[in-house]
Amino acid sequence: MFKIDQYAYTSSLRHVHPGEKFAFAVLTMGICLAASSILVPVLVTGLATAAVIWGARIPARFYFKLLLLPLGFLVTGLLAIVLTISRKPDPAVHGFVFWGITLGVTLPALYHAGLLFARAIGAVSCLYFLSLTTPMVEIISVLHRLKVPALLIELMGLVYRFIFVIMETASSMYISQASRCGYASPGASYRSLAHLVSNLFVRSFYRSQALFTALLARGYTGELMVLENSRPVSGKNIALIAVVDSMLLVLVLVSRRWPV
Repeated sequence: MFKIDQYAYTSSLRHVHPGEKFAFAVLTMGICLAASSILVPVLVTGLATAAVIWGARIPARFYFKLLLLPLGFLVTGLLAIVLTISRKPDPAVHGFVFWGITLGVTLPALYHAGLLFARAIGAVSCLYFLSLTTPMVEIISVLHRLKVPALLIELMGLVYRFIFVIMETASSMYISQASRCGYASPGASYRSLAHLVSNLFVRSFYRSQALFTALLARGYTGELMVLENSRPVSGKNIALIAVVDSMLLVLVLVSRRWPV
């Protein structure tokens, strides 16, 4: 089991109604993505971080490590927005000139990249709040109640299950290779890793077929049925979500008139 799932089952918000956590994450993420000012995504990130660390009692070190994961993709994508290449001198571009080509940045591009970065981090923090406080089974239950197409939910559940199948298969293969000194030297490590990757998906495919056969033997008809724990809806939590998201929405509307 991944640590994310472990924390989802042991967090302090584990017994809060999943619909409340789902509503807070989705509504706040939508407001964050609709913001035209950096201030709103920064506030969303702070709220989600506070809810995860102080509300759900998730270790701060683990949470910030998770936030570092998308940074590589974000930085790579934002470089295409920030960098400006021009063959003609442009006073708005601040940078260097190489062989008649100006390479630099502009202030509007920097602000736009900063806004996209803040939106992305805010949206990711909302998703982390949901995944670190709500088990996957309860998220699927909420999607069922929202009348999401059954095919999409089934694909979501099966893909989630097969992730663990692949991880378990890779771990078993790695232990088997390591016990035979497959990683005793750099050359042996490269060869062992190549064999592991080439055989991993073949073995995972056979295991997935066995899992599907087991589902059919238990009456699987295209829909996974799970037991749902009934939890009372908290009026206090709903009021708190409504107040917080309303204030953020008002701030989004007001910030549209700001010059930056």
